[in-house]
Amino acid sequence: MAVSYMSEEGYKKILEEINYLESVERPKASAAIAEAREKGDLSENAEYDAAKEAQGKLESKIALLKDQVANARIIDASKLNADKVQIMTTVRLLNKKMKKEMSYTIVAESEANFREGKISVATPIAKALLNHKVGDVVEVKVPAGVQELEILEISI
Repeated sequence: MAVSYMSEEGYKKILEEINYLESVERPKASAAIAEAREKGDLSENAEYDAAKEAQGKLESKIALLKDQVANARIIDASKLNADKVQIMTTVRLLNKKMKKEMSYTIVAESEANFREGKISVATPIAKALLNHKVGDVVEVKVPAGVQELEILEISI
């Protein structure tokens, strides 16, 4: 897996999720398998197969999260500046065509949450905005066509 950049908050959330999955969900999965095993012939036991499949998905999720943590690079927000758009900055934009303002915070893929206005650094909009400054007009190719976005403000 490639290196991913994230805030300290995002890093801590992943560690908390790993801890929860390992300490709460993993024992539940083991108990479900043990209970299904007690019901007899495993070759015809759909409950056992389902429990094993659920355990496999859980273990895959834990492994994925551990890989994210292992390849994470924590960004120190105190060392960022608002001279240009970069990960962990908030950008206030004007969609020139629709005359509509919007605001996004550029975050790591694992922290993206569109409802909270957090977009992944890997999205077309974020990629187009990176390293641009206030006043720049950036053209972004999106599924609906090309949008012109003017950067009105950059903050941390």
